[in-house]
Amino acid sequence: MHTRYLEDFTPGEIFRTRGMTMDESAIMDFARQYDPQPIHIDKPAAEAGPFQGLIASGFHTHSVVFRLWMDLGLLWGSSLGGPGADELRFTAPVRPGDTLRAEVEILDVTPSRSKPDRGVVRYRMTGLNQRDETVLSVVSITFVKCRPRG
Repeated sequence: MHTRYLEDFTPGEIFRTRGMTMDESAIMDFARQYDPQPIHIDKPAAEAGPFQGLIASGFHTHSVVFRLWMDLGLLWGSSLGGPGADELRFTAPVRPGDTLRAEVEILDVTPSRSKPDRGVVRYRMTGLNQRDETVLSVVSITFVKCRPRG
């Protein structure tokens, strides 16, 4: 795909990404650095814990799902960053060997009143596993450039 500008997004559009398989060592490496809880880094403790096995950190899951969305390239030349996200939910555990993909629905597109060269795209990002179970849901906000004139 190619870069899209603010005018190119339409509420209701849905984008689907490729899949990425979650590797046990990557799950543990991420968690050791950013979310060092036994359910993410200690296999015996995780097996005795509430999920009966090792699971990925929700932060890792969010990072992977966001990366898959960015890999589409739609915002590569037009993103101006974002002020945040809302409604972040981790709805099912992600285990080693799970393959995640993202579905992204454009919720609304709002031109800026004070900065005519940009606007805001708000979208719901849903992470799904290989069984089409939702593992993550979040509403994200990105500042997006308008199409260059001329």
